[in-house]
Amino acid sequence: MPDPLLALSIGIGVMGAAAYVLWPRSGLIARFQQGFLRAKRVLMEDALKHLYDFEYRNLSSTLESIAGALGINGDEAAALVTRLETLGLIVRRQADLGLTAAGRSYALRIVRIHRLWERYLADETNVSEPDWHREAERREHYMTGEETERLSKYLGNPLYDPHGDPIPTSFGTLPGPRGTSLASLEEGRSATVVHVEDEPSSIYAQLVAQNIYPGLLVRTIEKSSKRIVLEAGGNDIVLAPVVAANVSVVPHEQRIREDRLHRTLGDLRPGESARVVGIAPACKGLQRRRLMDLGIVPGTTIVAELESVGGDPVAFRIQEASVALRRQQANFVFVEEISSGGNV
Repeated sequence: MPDPLLALSIGIGVMGAAAYVLWPRSGLIARFQQGFLRAKRVLMEDALKHLYDFEYRNLSSTLESIAGALGINGDEAAALVTRLETLGLIVRRQADLGLTAAGRSYALRIVRIHRLWERYLADETNVSEPDWHREAERREHYMTGEETERLSKYLGNPLYDPHGDPIPTSFGTLPGPRGTSLASLEEGRSATVVHVEDEPSSIYAQLVAQNIYPGLLVRTIEKSSKRIVLEAGGNDIVLAPVVAANVSVVPHEQRIREDRLHRTLGDLRPGESARVVGIAPACKGLQRRRLMDLGIVPGTTIVAELESVGGDPVAFRIQEASVALRRQQANFVFVEEISSGGNV
């Protein structure tokens, strides 16, 4: 006759194992299904981001470009595109693919999260620069709208990520691409870096190693089909043309020299407006990136709005947003006066 206690123990063990596998929300099968669904959603969102990126750069998206960008085969890409079509997020246009209004809105939401995370990682953590993109890619798929807006508010609602890419607003709007390729800058011309492309990672690593970042003032001193030599911060930087092509710059009419720029943002009185012409070379790293993030780039018009009782900080209007800067920060920004009275 079976031992009742042994039979009971076996029965409890069998039920426990069954519960571990079959439990509706936390069982092994449920977790596998959830992981599978998350992986499908991540692929969908990555495909939408790819289509948006190509649209933003006026390039054509195809099944092949999606497969290459996501690292999947042609059949998987075709199935993914069919699903996105069924959901009304993309449309086929003869040889290429395009986003619907709903697809573009969805893509911009993911882009906004990604770039906010990169801004956070650059400003608030010790995560190394080459890892910002990869960490942001991991986190972008798991944030709610409420969490995204809390992060944006914490960061001061930044306009640009640390690479110089514009961050979409909560309404899904953003400006077009800025600047021209560094590879096209003529010998002897100076410019300000406004964007550093972070893909592919191998080229981005070379740019990071050369300490090239948005806001850096550069001058082309030698140019050939094999190399481009830049002067930046008193140092010479040598880049292959294919690497330089991943950097966007705004050329200057003439090289900006700190000793010739006698007026700074800190000199403006309330009501005065001025146009940014450069940022002092002494302003480096995160501090420079922060100014660029706030939209302080060559050509931007800024209005001094209000001084605090002690005269520091000062409120400025930058691209329809009010921003408070310490005078120490404002004195890094060289400007040319436009007018008095606050009319832009």
